[in-house]
Amino acid sequence: MDLSSEAIIAFMERHQEWSFWLSLVFAAAETTAFLSLLVPSTAILVGVGATVATGAVPFLPIWAGAALGAIVGSTFSWWLGWRFGDRILKMWPMRDHPDLVGQAEEAFRKWGMGAVFIGHFFGPLRPVIFLFAGMMKMSLPLFLIVNVVAAMAWAYVIPKFGEVGGIIIGWFWNLFGF
Repeated sequence: MDLSSEAIIAFMERHQEWSFWLSLVFAAAETTAFLSLLVPSTAILVGVGATVATGAVPFLPIWAGAALGAIVGSTFSWWLGWRFGDRILKMWPMRDHPDLVGQAEEAFRKWGMGAVFIGHFFGPLRPVIFLFAGMMKMSLPLFLIVNVVAAMAWAYVIPKFGEVGGIIIGWFWNLFGF
């Protein structure tokens, strides 16, 4: 985790009223094509989850914000794929990551709508799988059904992973009397 991630997590600890909105922004960035390659959102959401274990931040606003943000970001990526088709693969940064594009294309052709679900949880697919859903003209209602369920599950699991990690670290901390 870098200094900026730590600063954001510390800000969320001090300003709980912003936890919903910040979780929404970082989850949207994590699930939006192009942005997900630039913003360390998963690390931030896991780190914020660790603060839940200390009682510094409540879980519900983080989960709700992250779920809504993931729905917004991935649906926007679907729209980009729908609107621009394979032309988007010739743009930066997609043209610089042909391996990611190949993995996403293979996953979408193999699993179809299941790839949208898996894409939320599998980091290397996240930047492009939602684009492929749009490029392959997956219907919006079908995409939204799978995407909403997956986004809600992802938004629960990622901060919860940090929370459980925080609980384990706290347990060891107390066990050894630090």
